[in-house]
Amino acid sequence: MSALAVLAENNFGDTRSGGLAGPMGLLIIVLLGIATVFLIRNMTARIRRLPAEFPDPDARKNPDRNDSTTSSE
Repeated sequence: MSALAVLAENNFGDTRSGGLAGPMGLLIIVLLGIATVFLIRNMTARIRRLPAEFPDPDARKNPDRNDSTTSSE
C-alpha cells in the first residue's frame, strides 16, 4: 500500500505555502520583454545612423583600377 500512496500523492498545484514560482516567472518574462524593447530601440537608432552606401573595398586596394574597363589590354 505504501507504493500506491506515494503514487497517489498530489504533487501538483498549490501544495507548498508561500510558493513564488508564478510571480517570479511573470517578473522574469516582464524583464525580458523590457530588455527586448530597449534592444530593438537601440539597434533601430544604430541602423538609422549608418550611411546609405558603403565605399567599395576593392577600390581602396587598387586605386589605379578603373571599373569601366573590364578587359585586359
